Amino acid sequence: MNLAKTVSAGVVATAVMSLIGFYLAPMMGLPKMDFGQMLGSNNPMMAMPYWAGWAIHFMMGIIFAIVFVKVVAPVLKGSYLIRGLVFGMLLFVLAQLLVMPMMGAGVFAGGHMPTIVGSLLGHLVFGAILGLMSK
Repeated sequence: MNLAKTVSAGVVATAVMSLIGFYLAPMMGLPKMDFGQMLGSNNPMMAMPYWAGWAIHFMMGIIFAIVFVKVVAPVLKGSYLIRGLVFGMLLFVLAQLLVMPMMGAGVFAGGHMPTIVGSLLGHLVFGAILGLMSK
């Protein structure tokens, strides 16, 4: 594993996912995904500054990139794009089952379809970029 390449893939994938959630999602009628607010200042479980929420978001993106390259991609078949999309889907399901309830939104965002669609879109983009940058 090339650590610099993997970290770069994690940063780029997280940045693109963040831009989509923060800027593009509202243009498509989906909720704004402000990860600094979601993970930091607006999260009763975490209760930390806004900037710390963003730092955690990017740190997790890097960690997930390492997990993808070291653990997930080697066991999946198909192109790296497909492997990345499968990983993105896995992260989406984990986020909906674990993270959303921790943030008070409930499992699968309490059934709020725009939030579910936005989360799915973001995680698929994240996975696709990881796959394309990791091959």
